[in-house]
Amino acid sequence: MINLIIFGPPGSGKGTQAQTIVEKFDLTHISTGDLFRDEIGNETVLGKKAKEYMNQGNLVPDEVTIGMLDNKLDQSQNPAGYIFDGFPRTLAQAEALDEILKKRNTKITHLIALDVNDDEIVNRLLERGKTSKRPDDQNEEIIRNRIEEYLEKTSPVFNYYNEQGVSNKVDGMGSMDDIFNRIYDILS
Repeated sequence: MINLIIFGPPGSGKGTQAQTIVEKFDLTHISTGDLFRDEIGNETVLGKKAKEYMNQGNLVPDEVTIGMLDNKLDQSQNPAGYIFDGFPRTLAQAEALDEILKKRNTKITHLIALDVNDDEIVNRLLERGKTSKRPDDQNEEIIRNRIEEYLEKTSPVFNYYNEQGVSNKVDGMGSMDDIFNRIYDILS
């Protein structure tokens, strides 16, 4: 069983690589964005709570996000494993994820951090912003702030899993195939 966290700042290629990894290893892709959309769309109790916070412009509390994740794992139960995309973003979330997996007699087997320099991330997101129309992908100052936010809050998660011996940095520069081959070498 593979339980993989795909990790990196916005624009590092997590979503692109996650799709290929899912296909190659038959993993269930769990994205926090998808979880929110599903729970809100299905008007679940957790979805309604999340929507309240989001409508006020507040971050959804960890306990709501973790509850959604727990529900998703209950529904999918994939014996091949999971790829977590966008979660965990904080040490508290990492610890909660470990507890959720421990209840299921499993654990995180790999954390793959895509290593991409800041200027490349800015270029990628500005390029994506031309088609995505996302305002946060069209402003260099906002993009650089997102990178700083990632470094400050999320990168400690890498160290947490590194202490467990499962963190790996992968050069996130080059073609999609080259990057995937680097990931494949680690997962094989």
